[in-house]
Amino acid sequence: MTAGGGAWYLYRDLAAGIGSSRALDGAEKSKFGDTNILLIGLDSRRDKNGEKLPAEVLDQLHAGSSDIGGYNANTLILLHVPGDGGRAKAFSVPRDDFVDIPGHGKDKIKKAYGLAKARKEGQLAAAGVKDARELEREGREAGRAAQIATVRGFLGVPVDHFAELNLAGFHHLAQALGGVPVCLNKAVKDTYSGADFPAGPQTLDGRQSLAFVRQRHGLDGGDLDRTKRQQAFLAGATKKLNSAGTFTDPVKLIKLIDVAKQDVVTDQGWDLLSFVKRAKSLSDGRVQFTTLPVERFGRNLGEDINVVDDMKIKRLIAEQIGPKASASPGAPSAEAGSAGSAPGARESAPPPTSSPSPSTPEDGGGIPCVD
Repeated sequence: MTAGGGAWYLYRDLAAGIGSSRALDGAEKSKFGDTNILLIGLDSRRDKNGEKLPAEVLDQLHAGSSDIGGYNANTLILLHVPGDGGRAKAFSVPRDDFVDIPGHGKDKIKKAYGLAKARKEGQLAAAGVKDARELEREGREAGRAAQIATVRGFLGVPVDHFAELNLAGFHHLAQALGGVPVCLNKAVKDTYSGADFPAGPQTLDGRQSLAFVRQRHGLDGGDLDRTKRQQAFLAGATKKLNSAGTFTDPVKLIKLIDVAKQDVVTDQGWDLLSFVKRAKSLSDGRVQFTTLPVERFGRNLGEDINVVDDMKIKRLIAEQIGPKASASPGAPSAEAGSAGSAPGARESAPPPTSSPSPSTPEDGGGIPCVD
């Protein structure tokens, strides 16, 4: 009874503490017991309530001022957990993919959140709303809904749940886990992100974890290689969840819950306890990671963009995680890959190829090595 009561208390504490969002209310759900989870990493130097992160935290994170970053979704990963217990698959969406954003037109996919947030706050302010907390809360709800709708339309599959994490969340998660294991093919040093790592397997603390997932300067593929860093961090974190005994150690579980309450926002009604138990199967290295392909680099209104083939992406996703009918072949395509699709766009050299089924060497402990 004591153990059961303790577990129930922890569950209630977790459910009550994490910010719950209604951004998925009424959304289409996956079939056959499958679950699609969108992981959103905001490049925001503010907490989930819109308050500035303390200066000492920003200094430790090597992330600059609280006014930098805005509300761009610099990490977008769709995690597909099949209902039949098969291998989970994770798809990274490069942040500069030039796609249709509902109600806005074509732009970088990362901007959907911030554009919708600003629009909603402007509407509320015009209607006489002055409370900063209310403006922040309603603006971020609009941002989440827009970001999810944009990804859903781009990939052509339902989104059943989502988890939103700010910059500090990577730091706190690594701390709660006692470090996150990763492996690098070669040593790197980057003054922009603070990344300074030797080659080979290593365990990252909180500050190093943020530098690891943020680095793009000095990487051959730039942003596309950064998505591989994010994948490696996720793989290391899920592996550490189980190997560190987090699920069975009340002290470690409480630390993880505290991180969730501080840095994570999820959709309302998500049974996190059930998912946490199910997530143990993700920590055995059976997650297949894919970075969605980019056709070439381009320019739009003075900004670098990734030119993508919308229907090619939808076909790839449908082939990987569901019935072909889910590809929605009749859905309109933005045809971003065609000449002249982006006002002011300029084609440049093709980017490095992103393989749907990347093969990377491992460090011997099941952690893939990345560049």
